[in-house]
Amino acid sequence: MTDADIDPAIIRDRLDYSPIVDRPRLRLPKGERIAVWTIVNVENWSPAGPMPRAVLPPPMGQPLLPDVPNWAWHEYGMRVGFWRFLEVLGKRNLRASFAVNGSACTVYEAACRAAYAAGWDFIGHGFVQRPMHRVEDQAKAIADTIAAIEALTGAPPRGWESPGLTETLDTLDLLAAAGIEYVCDWCLDDQPVTLKTTSGPIVSVPYTVEINDVVMTAVQGHRSDEIYRRGVDQFDRLYLEGSENPRVMAISIHPYLTGAPHRIKYLEMLYDYILGHEGVAMLTGSEILDWFKTQNPRD
Repeated sequence: MTDADIDPAIIRDRLDYSPIVDRPRLRLPKGERIAVWTIVNVENWSPAGPMPRAVLPPPMGQPLLPDVPNWAWHEYGMRVGFWRFLEVLGKRNLRASFAVNGSACTVYEAACRAAYAAGWDFIGHGFVQRPMHRVEDQAKAIADTIAAIEALTGAPPRGWESPGLTETLDTLDLLAAAGIEYVCDWCLDDQPVTLKTTSGPIVSVPYTVEINDVVMTAVQGHRSDEIYRRGVDQFDRLYLEGSENPRVMAISIHPYLTGAPHRIKYLEMLYDYILGHEGVAMLTGSEILDWFKTQNPRD
């Protein structure tokens, strides 16, 4: 599909344009200023194929398969980094939302069962780590992901985060038809918004490409403390604005990035800074969805 084949109205018509300054005031359950949620992303990178991201460029610029160094970089996160997340969150009585590839429920079963035991909120994240534009049968991939999560947890996921936040023109309709209630792909607001699909409304819960370690670390190459410095600044502004109308802040992390030894303490520092404030609701994606529905019962 080329640019000429895409009607921009199809995307814009998914939601109404609504300036945040003109909206009715929302109210968090206890009158808090801000809801903060954490998304832990767990992905299945096949060692047989090209890596979705790389820490080492290929020698002489020629891609080589198997790409053991970059696959191992990711695999470290599942062998070690993930368990740091579990400890950091558990010590603070926090529950994450768990964006997981359906195939990872088998490949990394121990980690997924630990996330379930910790009470984390499971989110579908594609069946394998591949852009939705490269998935031959999106409906099957969505169904397979839902089935894998339900087999492990006993319940289907309510939320969805596409690999790389990618969607085709059909993805949202397919997700809603499959029973998904909220998505993370539309990073366009500081409050939940309702999107239109052919199967009824679906909610966009505010996700982030700003407080996201893929962007900060793997793309922009910032220092180890960037998640703390940027996270504090993000929180401070949203907390200030939340006195007028509550905001939602997302923290998106990956085990192979923020789970590294030289970065993990900055995640701890960020949580401790946030928890040092009154008027903060630490929620999961499903809890934000349920709260938003009380504010917008028609959704």
